[in-house]
Amino acid sequence: MKKDLLLKVWAEQVRSLSYDIEDCLEEFMVHVGNQNLFQQLISLKDRHRIAVKIRNLKSRVEEVSCRNTRYNSIKMEVNSTFDEIDSMEDGRNHFPSNIDEAKLVGFDTSKKALLDKINIDANDDEHCRVLCVVGMGGLGKTTLVRKIFESKEDIANNFTHRAWIVVSQSFSKIEMLKDMISQLLGPNSLKECLKGLEGKAMQVPDVGTYLQNRLKELRYFVVFDDMWNTHDWEWIKEFALPSTNNKRSRVIVTTRLDGVANACTTEPYVYRLKLLEIECAIDLLLRKIGKNKEDMKNDENLKSIVTQLVKKCGRLPLAIVTIGAMFANKHSSKWEEMCSQLPSELESNPSLEAIRRVVTLSYDHLPSHLKPCFLYLSIFPEDFEIKRRHLVNRWIAEGLVRARVAMTISDVGESYFDELISRSMIQPSRVDMEGRVKSCRVHDIMRDIIVSISKEENFVYSTGDNVPTVVVEKFRHLSCHGGNNPIVGMDFSRVRSLTVLGEFHQRPMLVGSSICSAQFTMLRVLDLENARFRVAQKDINNVGLLRHLRYLNIHTSSKPDNNIYALPRSIGKLQNLQVLDLRSSEISTLPTDISKLRMLRFLRCSKIKSYSIFDPHSPYKCLQYTFRMPLILTPLVGSEGRNQVIAELHRAYSSHWSYTKGVRVPTGISRLKELQVLEVVDLKLTKSKAIEELGELHRLQKLSVTTEGAQHNKHKILCEAIEKLSSLRSLCVDGRGSFSFIETGTLEWLGRCNFSPPPLLRKLTLYGRILVMPDCFRNHKQLRRIHLYGSELDGRAIRILGTLPNLMLLILQEGSYIWKKLAFKEREFPNLKELGIMRMHELRGIRFEKDASPHMERIDIANCELQSGIVGIKHLEQLKEISLQCREVKAHPNETRVCSCLGTQDTFTWETR
Repeated sequence: MKKDLLLKVWAEQVRSLSYDIEDCLEEFMVHVGNQNLFQQLISLKDRHRIAVKIRNLKSRVEEVSCRNTRYNSIKMEVNSTFDEIDSMEDGRNHFPSNIDEAKLVGFDTSKKALLDKINIDANDDEHCRVLCVVGMGGLGKTTLVRKIFESKEDIANNFTHRAWIVVSQSFSKIEMLKDMISQLLGPNSLKECLKGLEGKAMQVPDVGTYLQNRLKELRYFVVFDDMWNTHDWEWIKEFALPSTNNKRSRVIVTTRLDGVANACTTEPYVYRLKLLEIECAIDLLLRKIGKNKEDMKNDENLKSIVTQLVKKCGRLPLAIVTIGAMFANKHSSKWEEMCSQLPSELESNPSLEAIRRVVTLSYDHLPSHLKPCFLYLSIFPEDFEIKRRHLVNRWIAEGLVRARVAMTISDVGESYFDELISRSMIQPSRVDMEGRVKSCRVHDIMRDIIVSISKEENFVYSTGDNVPTVVVEKFRHLSCHGGNNPIVGMDFSRVRSLTVLGEFHQRPMLVGSSICSAQFTMLRVLDLENARFRVAQKDINNVGLLRHLRYLNIHTSSKPDNNIYALPRSIGKLQNLQVLDLRSSEISTLPTDISKLRMLRFLRCSKIKSYSIFDPHSPYKCLQYTFRMPLILTPLVGSEGRNQVIAELHRAYSSHWSYTKGVRVPTGISRLKELQVLEVVDLKLTKSKAIEELGELHRLQKLSVTTEGAQHNKHKILCEAIEKLSSLRSLCVDGRGSFSFIETGTLEWLGRCNFSPPPLLRKLTLYGRILVMPDCFRNHKQLRRIHLYGSELDGRAIRILGTLPNLMLLILQEGSYIWKKLAFKEREFPNLKELGIMRMHELRGIRFEKDASPHMERIDIANCELQSGIVGIKHLEQLKEISLQCREVKAHPNETRVCSCLGTQDTFTWETR
């Protein structure tokens, strides 16, 4: 025990020392390493300061080394229990395919039992019934309830008003109520509620009263997932659910605690989820390790190992999936040895601690390059959906991704993500039609483990994990999950990433008035994407102080929009910046200094399209604010309101009251040779020279432009530039004007310019009138997705699109097709999987001929008057789901499988059997 304590102290000292050495080297590279002789001479003060640091670090290294020798605290072992050197080689042929949680074995009996409790006395009028699913973490409570919640025959068809609410340990009450209104009553009801509360501070009772009054006479089905204490349930009963409801509504609560279950409902309506049956546990384990029962019958050694594993995992689904994935990544010759290494505590009394041990063991067996990437996930709050690209870009910016030969750094980061998925360390949340995981979540138990490890290693400090606000350790990453309690005692100069998430009643109380503070001297990542407060111009005026910054994301994906209207010239000092995301801001022009950022890979900047104050279509309102400007600029008006007025005025003036999302890109953009994503370029505001330079961005993979009001010569220059982009995968051209597709806002020039997109283009989005689809589109064999809006195409254009062999998604929206009949003919659209038709008011019928679209899986139709119905749907043998939201849909007499409906604004979903 004493030896372990010494080892732990020594490890902490080495870790702290390694952090300081890394910071010192980083400072050297920024302030000295890349400077010429003249710059070095004028920065003698910085050089002296860094030299002193290096001398002190050398003394500390010698001291730690002598201390280790004195106490003999660590020895290097020759043989490792699990040889990581051979792990990838031995396990490369044994990776199992990931098993979706919804397909886990052993839930059929539990599902039937819970449904029986839901349906007891279902035909009698009664008050809302509350059921509770209780069990220890890892048993699959959420999975079981999710299967019932998504069941079409049991729930969806019987409850038109449904909601899935994740409670978690720290949730925003006002946001929960808003989420319930949106899910149960629809987004329009939420807008109605918020509109009714305009002009006064939004309070929980106000929103709760609106929700309760609307739910009194409705039949609803609500799931409150992951309830942690009785106080939360008492609050939900008081503010979120009506006191009376005789419509046979149902509420399900999942929790780990018996006390919460007993507080929610009475014993007959409590369902205690049990461990998997032995046979089900064996089946699940065999699937995870890539074996079957026949293999087990023929191999006594395998049978013995499987039996031991099921017993030691306690028949817990999470433990089996995690351990199974770990074994699948090792050669079978090592399985017996690995089995003996599993914690012995699992044999007798499985508990949360037992699961922790299992998860910790899986973490210990991650390759060294994946461990910090996995710990990095503890930055995000519980049940948070983490976007794949967002996470990979942050990994790269933090230096956690190692370069490989013949692979881009982005591809390496993507492989890290896929490897964590294959090891069941993270769970897929959203998967696209090509089977690619677009976002993930971390299981709550798994997150508990990595949070504890992160704290132990001073890796991540999160304000949302019930930690003290007085901090004495040096953490590398700081994550703020809402609230306004100041953090006291933390050394911000050692923080590498600052992540702000959640709602703040006022600005985060971190370091004073500006987010870009000189206290964050070593900051690499500043991420405000999921923050819910207005970022002001003063927050980024000092961004040039953060010389180490590599990732800057001030795109607030949820309201309110930020009030940034200009990038400071000091942005050019951020020589290591890789990602710059300023979407939904008031910025209309990028400074010329942006061309100095030679490491930039992602440049995403778009301005807000609408005007809330200086709308030229509301001249009276504009005049009102113009006359009130002297008053607005005084302290009599709150700073947030003043910032909003100034920002919008700046946008309106600098963009000439433009209604597009695009921003002006400066000349010199061609210097950004590493650029992979560029959006959104305003063709009207951007000079012809800068548009021409776009063709020199040979690594560009995604480009988005707006063309409304641009001169005709710029159209030709843009086409010529795009044709040179050999790496382009995604292109969006938006020709929309302020309200309609006026002449200057069309895309007819695509045909006149003989536009021919690059051959590797996979996604194409066009907003604007095309009229005639260019024949050159037949040659784009790699196109996977096409989104058309207002194109006014005819049947000939559909014939051209139907020849594309790899097209998987086609969306036709509002005026993109002008004929009354839309026909999918034989052998057309050979690989189309999803079809979306929205607001096509002229369309009267759709017909599928035999052998047309043989791989169609999903059809979405909204706001159309299909008087002739959908004919030939029987030919779509792969169809899984069709969603109709139409004014009038008549099923063809011979099409008994088509959902026939009459009504307005209703969504109908049908599944094939």
